[in-house]
Amino acid sequence: MGEATIQQANWRLVEVGRVVLIQSEGPSKGRLAAVVEIIDHKRVLVEGTAEGAEVPRQPVRLSDVLLSNMVVADLPRGARHAALKKFWAKSEIDAKWKETSWFKRRQQNERRQALTDFDRFKVMRLKKQRRFEERRVLAKIRTAAKA
Repeated sequence: MGEATIQQANWRLVEVGRVVLIQSEGPSKGRLAAVVEIIDHKRVLVEGTAEGAEVPRQPVRLSDVLLSNMVVADLPRGARHAALKKFWAKSEIDAKWKETSWFKRRQQNERRQALTDFDRFKVMRLKKQRRFEERRVLAKIRTAAKA
């Protein structure tokens, strides 16, 4: 018989300590929380202690959250608020979240949505200037290559 190698699945599992982004409508929309208990195959109990955006302990449907690849390490099942806060800080979830491209993209979208009409006009003018400069430099390179 040949040897069999066992590899862990590369999808995100629902587990205690998994950091989720809440997508359901309500006051917690767009905030980070950690799974503290699994209620059943469709619902979990979450609570969030992210700086400036706390999420109260509440049950949510798994269809209303997005699983991230971050996990609060060694979080016990049913952990209370103080324990969650300690493990959250120990795992440096806030710093890790701010380094993700997911967070950066959300910030960029929020900035774009907050633009006024005049701000959008200024962005358009800056893009035109950048394109003009790029084409000018490219034309110089082409003429130098031909000579």
